[in-house]
Amino acid sequence: MDFKPAFKTIICAAAAASFAFSAFAQWQWIDKDGRKVFSDRSPPADVNEKDILKRPGGKAALPIAVTSAPAAASPAVAVTAASATAPKLTGKDAQLEAKKKLAEDEDAAAKKAEAEKMAIAKAENCDTAKRSLTTLDSGVRIAQTNDKGEREIMNDEKRADEKKRIQGITESNCK
Repeated sequence: MDFKPAFKTIICAAAAASFAFSAFAQWQWIDKDGRKVFSDRSPPADVNEKDILKRPGGKAALPIAVTSAPAAASPAVAVTAASATAPKLTGKDAQLEAKKKLAEDEDAAAKKAEAEKMAIAKAENCDTAKRSLTTLDSGVRIAQTNDKGEREIMNDEKRADEKKRIQGITESNCK
């Protein structure tokens, strides 16, 4: 007796049944235009409770009926009593909101850390530029290395150009 075809049939039937279970996790309601809407998410808050036809798990919508209400009570009282027992849908996911807040806090902290780094770098650049400016103003001979790797003593023209460049750095970093 060969069990392989029967085994394949059972596997295929189980797979098909698993797809059918996902259909139970469906919402069904009538939108404001009168069309049936099928979704895996709950309906928007503006959809009336009476327009919800099906909830996940194959549960039908709660029937709105007058139960043990006094004879003098109006149908509106029965509707509010039935809707008071229905779960409130806020349309907000607390976990999602918490994750968004955490991400925003992390971004703000990263931006603050970056701003602090920039402030420290500006302060260091300012200090270095001020020391260089003091050195240039002192009149001490300054040697530089040219393109060939040779040392050259800075003449007055190069000193004035370098002083102008460092003053620009000081103005931009020492505010």
